[in-house]
Amino acid sequence: MRAHQRAHRHIARVEYTLPQEAASAGRARKLTSAFLRRPHRHLTGVAADRVDDATLIVSELVTNATQHGRSPCRLRLEVSDDRVTVEVHDSSPDGPRVLGPSADRESGRGLAMVRHLAARLEVVGSGQRGKAVRAVLS
Repeated sequence: MRAHQRAHRHIARVEYTLPQEAASAGRARKLTSAFLRRPHRHLTGVAADRVDDATLIVSELVTNATQHGRSPCRLRLEVSDDRVTVEVHDSSPDGPRVLGPSADRESGRGLAMVRHLAARLEVVGSGQRGKAVRAVLS
C-alpha cells in the first residue's frame, strides 16, 4: 500500500464588490495592483510583468461586467507561487463574445486581448444567476 502525500499550496485570496458604473474599472485596477504587489506570507512575489498583465485583464473584464451586467460585479483575485487567477462575476446570463478585428469599432477587442495574455480563459455558469469569467496567468 502506498501513501500519497499532497503538497500544500499556499494561496492568498481577496474579493471585492464593485458598483455597476464606469469608474469601477479604474478602482479594480488599483485594487488588483495593490493586492498583487503586497507581500503575502509563504508566497514568492508576483513579477512586475504579471502584475501589469493581471491589471489589464481585470480592467477589461470589469469593464465588460459593468457594461453588460445588471447589477454590481464581484472581482476575485487569487495568487499562489505559480499562478494568478482573476475572476469577475456578473449577473448577466449572456456569455461574453470575442469579436473579430475591425477598424470600424472602437471597442470589442478586450476579450481577444485577455485571451492573448492569459494561459487559460473560461466562463463558468452563464445561466439565470449570471456567470464568472476566469483568466489564469501562469
